[in-house]
Amino acid sequence: MNQELFTINNLWILVATILVFIMHLGFAALEAGMTRAKNTVNILFKNTIIPAIGLITYAFIGFNLMYPGEGFEGGFFGFAGLGLSLPEGWDTAAYDEGYTFFTDFIFQAMFAATAATIVSGAVAERIKLGPFLFFSFIYVGICYPITGSWVWGGGFLDTLSTPFVDFAGSTLVHSVGGWGALIGAYLLGPRIGKYKDGKINAIPGHNLPLATFGVFLLWFGWFGFNGGSVLSADPGEVSSVFVTTAMAAASGAFGALLASYLKFKNYDITMVLNGILAGLVSITAGADLMSVNEACIIGFIGGALVVFSVVFFDKVKIDDPVGAISVHLVCGAWGTLAVGIFGDLAGGAQIVSQLIGIVAIGAFCLLFSFIVFFILKKTSGIRVDELEEVEGLDINEHGMHAYPDFATKE
Repeated sequence: MNQELFTINNLWILVATILVFIMHLGFAALEAGMTRAKNTVNILFKNTIIPAIGLITYAFIGFNLMYPGEGFEGGFFGFAGLGLSLPEGWDTAAYDEGYTFFTDFIFQAMFAATAATIVSGAVAERIKLGPFLFFSFIYVGICYPITGSWVWGGGFLDTLSTPFVDFAGSTLVHSVGGWGALIGAYLLGPRIGKYKDGKINAIPGHNLPLATFGVFLLWFGWFGFNGGSVLSADPGEVSSVFVTTAMAAASGAFGALLASYLKFKNYDITMVLNGILAGLVSITAGADLMSVNEACIIGFIGGALVVFSVVFFDKVKIDDPVGAISVHLVCGAWGTLAVGIFGDLAGGAQIVSQLIGIVAIGAFCLLFSFIVFFILKKTSGIRVDELEEVEGLDINEHGMHAYPDFATKE
């Protein structure tokens, strides 16, 4: 490979890394906008510290858990040691034709932090900050890279007779975060007043313009999330992934619009916003395998699915302020399964492999997150007391208001 092509490939992955990094701002804006003003500082604090947690834990333990190296093929657990050790030829095509060692690490580290960000939204407005940060360290540092190693590190799911496929992380990133979000929301219980006298009471977010801004930032960043996962600047593959990503997001908006209108008889902007994200999550597993029409179908189904999923979780009294479980877990599983139904790999054998991966990763994440959250619940506690929740986490955990000139009496 000539140096010019190697440089172009490497540069594109670094640009994609920047786009994925911007997604953390999108998550912060979306979560803050979809929750109440009295908890805004808390939301912003979590979304500021999570990328820092992701980078540190992934550098010292996560990267070498996810990519244990030679001899791991078909394995369940491997570890190449603490810290980052530069291999010979780390900055040349001898390491990889698409990128250098450091580019590989920083791109993957941005993915790692996303899993904890997903959990943040589902447990918003009532979780203690300290236990949440501890959970994030453990989940990003250990759980995420172990499950990632089963596919991207050459583990047992990658060596099935028909290998499990997840192009950019519908399951390996989004569902992993979604399983942690589900357990966290379940063990925390609902926010005060959410379910009362047999009724589901809406608790509106305080800033829908901010939430909308966040979704568009996430859509923007997703071009790096999926486009960078080509792992080179190949013109055909990158442009194809850009189009399938965009079309799935657009179709997700219409899927959610139709489903929510039929269900609620109104035009719900929050459902359409989550529909866009649902389409993006749904296409992420197979963005490189789908035609434009197939991407539209997958995104549309994901958008409709998220509406019914939000309604379902409300009925079983699992309170998710931003719809993170429905977007990332439910649509992550759907998008992963869709690889066996649509696209270049469609077929019964692929469907079985996709199901095996969904179940195996789901079971591990459920068990892991339950153990960590349950231990925290029985020791330090994971939920703020009732007075703190009513007054707001901002003033009680951070000693400040996000909007001091407009402090509310919530």
